[in-house]
Amino acid sequence: MYAIYTGVLALASFLYLPAFALRMWRAGYPLSLAERLGRVRKKPGGPGPRLWLHAVSVGELLAAIPLIQALHLRWPQLDVVVSTTTATAARLARERLSGVTELLTFPLDLPPAIRLVLNAVRPNAFLAMETELWPNLLRILRVRGIPAMIANGRISDRSFRRYRWVRFFLRPVLESVAVFGMQSEEDARRVIFLGASPEKVHVTGNLKMESTRAEEGVERLWSRLLGLSDEAVWVAGSTRQGEEEIIAHVYQALQRSHPSLVLILVPRHPERIPEVEALLNRLGIGTVRRSALPGQPRAAGGVILVDTVGELASLYAVADLVFMGGSLIPWGGQNMAEPALRGKPVLFGPHVENFRDAARLLLQARGAIQVRDGDELVSVMRRLLDDPAERKRMGDVARQAMAGQSGACQKTLDLVAQFLFQSLLPHLVTGESSSV
Repeated sequence: MYAIYTGVLALASFLYLPAFALRMWRAGYPLSLAERLGRVRKKPGGPGPRLWLHAVSVGELLAAIPLIQALHLRWPQLDVVVSTTTATAARLARERLSGVTELLTFPLDLPPAIRLVLNAVRPNAFLAMETELWPNLLRILRVRGIPAMIANGRISDRSFRRYRWVRFFLRPVLESVAVFGMQSEEDARRVIFLGASPEKVHVTGNLKMESTRAEEGVERLWSRLLGLSDEAVWVAGSTRQGEEEIIAHVYQALQRSHPSLVLILVPRHPERIPEVEALLNRLGIGTVRRSALPGQPRAAGGVILVDTVGELASLYAVADLVFMGGSLIPWGGQNMAEPALRGKPVLFGPHVENFRDAARLLLQARGAIQVRDGDELVSVMRRLLDDPAERKRMGDVARQAMAGQSGACQKTLDLVAQFLFQSLLPHLVTGESSSV
């Protein structure tokens, strides 16, 4: 089975390479082909053990950052090497993790590439954020006696339907994982159904629901950078293709009753900014890019298009209302815990399967409102814009609901200690408390 998988992957990678190269060139990102084939710089040995942590894209990396910081606090001599797959995640890792860890591009899951990377990195353990199941990597790790962990594991409805078709192949892959830290009981049940040993599966909660420490002065900073004063601000975060047009029509409808309303629109993928910009301009809506502010003046009624990476979480500080993207279309939603933890009332559409638990908690606490479509979004937003007291009440209970879900980072650290570094613990010096 591994031979068939490897052959299919090698052929698919070869056929896709021209399109992938063109896509990276258009986006202005390096191809990093050598690293994808395993040609990475050899990492010299350090005084402590080394953990290879993989975060495929921006969302996984943002969840991993506090975990990496906690790992260094608990074990100061631990060496963490981080890999990413997407160019945007790599750029964010360089910005947020500079001087803390070494970075590399995740290799293709082909045995020669995997062996080259392992020979260069020489990790004592491997940790993948969410449910990154790479058969050849996990098999070679097991052969070499290197324990592997899935942290913040999640199996979406879409992934579960696909995985069920290859369940017979997944069982040996899952057997190569030492421990699974899953986000919810449902995720735990699904990974056990697919073949994971129940004794290896633990529910840790969602790292993206960890309480956020107060960011001193961030609201004032963003207000100054974006040229905001006393206007009401609507942040539409992590929007997907097909949603921006709906949001644009909602914004135009709201401007009739609230002409000073400011929309900050944050597409999930920054490379789509030219497409979204053209769409808004066709509808007669002016735009200004976040990267052009504060130098470029923002016209009245103009939408602020966020073309930067990794700023959305702190941008929520200036929001009066937040709409979470990926939910008006059948995508599964995006992380509504981030604005909720910052005390913001949250709105989302009918498709929140990927964040079902967070949506349920917020709806039960009445810190969020779920809408069916754009027309209902107009109605709900108009009501909330006219009711500051209700917005504050929603924001307060949203923060309380999410704050009660913290603890995932500590539970994940405990699993790392027990399953990844147990044999090395006598040689590890414990640093500061890792409580978060």
